[in-house]
Amino acid sequence: MDGLSEKIILSLICLVGFSTLDSTAAPVGAFLVYFCISAAVMLIPHRIPRAALIAAGAGLTILFPVSLCALPLLLYDALCEKKWWLVLPTVPAFSAVKEGFGEIQYLSIAIGAAAAVLLYRRITALTGQVERLTDLRDTVTERNMILTDRNLKMAQMQDYEIHLATMKERNRIAREIHDNVGHMLTRALLQAGALNVINQDDRLREPLLGLKDTLGTAMTSMRESVHTLHDDSIDLKKVIEDSIRTLGARFTVRLDYDISKNAPGSIKLCMAGVIKEGLSNAVKHSSGDRIEIIVREHPAFYQLVIEDNGCCKEIAETGIGLENMTDRVKSIGGQISFTPSDKGFRIFVSVPREKL
Repeated sequence: MDGLSEKIILSLICLVGFSTLDSTAAPVGAFLVYFCISAAVMLIPHRIPRAALIAAGAGLTILFPVSLCALPLLLYDALCEKKWWLVLPTVPAFSAVKEGFGEIQYLSIAIGAAAAVLLYRRITALTGQVERLTDLRDTVTERNMILTDRNLKMAQMQDYEIHLATMKERNRIAREIHDNVGHMLTRALLQAGALNVINQDDRLREPLLGLKDTLGTAMTSMRESVHTLHDDSIDLKKVIEDSIRTLGARFTVRLDYDISKNAPGSIKLCMAGVIKEGLSNAVKHSSGDRIEIIVREHPAFYQLVIEDNGCCKEIAETGIGLENMTDRVKSIGGQISFTPSDKGFRIFVSVPREKL
């Protein structure tokens, strides 16, 4: 407990004053009463009852002047409460003390009062130092948390920039292969076909046909590789965020994105197309001001939900936009539904993983 050692020291000083009095019963009783008051002040959590106990103890000295020997304890408690004036009722008690109160008692009171002031200043300084150290610790902890969070964000940004650079490089490689190797293979195919047409030697017919088939197989393989490179380089979240930015300030958009970077390219292309078309339809037809987009990857399927808060009781006619979204989803084996209601318009897409 805070201040326990200080109160023990002051109690010993008070005990010296009480023990040198002529009588026995009254000093012992007074010491026990004020010791209990001081202990209660230490244990009571609320300030007002503590102050009331100190004031009551000071007031008792008027009725029982012998209790003045306990003044150091009362003064220390009053100083700790930052209400030193609570001990002022003890002043009239000094004029009431006559017989039995000698130099030893006055000396013990004076020494005890001085000790109470010094001990209070000591514990106040220690408390202030502890508070400063605690504040310093909290400040350092807060700064460490801020630095940790900043470093984490910097690492994430660096990873994102590396990922973005990797995707740009994949796109560049795919374009180079398509523009250079693809054109050369196409030209070789045309040349092989032309040679097969003008060839008059039956011995060269089979080799020329084999060459044409080989070039055709190479062209097909090259196209698949280019498409794979391009599909893998799609950053679906960035595409969605770019599409959201085109809406301007008219809509408040909440994006719930939880899908891995290794999702198939067909899923990314399909969801990107559906989201762009859905946002375009919201701009054209929705009367609301909020849009929620949910993109999630579950163990068995991929899910996409686009919902706005505009009133739409029914779909007047199926336009090209809805047909395009339906064709995109069905092309990869998924299902799509459109739900109009008084609360808004909802697009729900589900694509089983096993069909990809």
